[in-house]
Amino acid sequence: MTHPVGGDVPSALGDERGSMAHLERARRNLQRLTPVEAYAAQQRGAVIVDTRTSEQRARTAEIPGALVIDRTVLEWRLDPTFPWRIAEATSWETQYIVVCRHGYSSSVAAKALQDVGLVNATDVIGGFEAWVAAGLPTTHDPADVRE
Repeated sequence: MTHPVGGDVPSALGDERGSMAHLERARRNLQRLTPVEAYAAQQRGAVIVDTRTSEQRARTAEIPGALVIDRTVLEWRLDPTFPWRIAEATSWETQYIVVCRHGYSSSVAAKALQDVGLVNATDVIGGFEAWVAAGLPTTHDPADVRE
């Protein structure tokens, strides 16, 4: 596996410890989407959830129509039974597509969403950087931040 900024990432084969082994476990049951597939799914009603930091988003751009939810409250805001969920969190079947900067923490976040029962949660292969590289829409309009 190659790290997005160059160099090989050590394999976790044979050892279930470490961040890369954790990432491999998280991705086992995800049906990850390319940026183009994620954009098409958004057009059909899927919800893109951007978990990048405000600093990362300020240096680049926003994904039009994405909801920005901090990773620390993600599961609670999207749980349709939680009292402080966001208004859009109405079904366990909603397709949430998580985006981070490079597609690492978004995989772990999508797996966490699946673990609480959001069966259609997934993420974008390559994250926001791949979204931009694919020439998909971005905006500098204010983000739809959900706290």
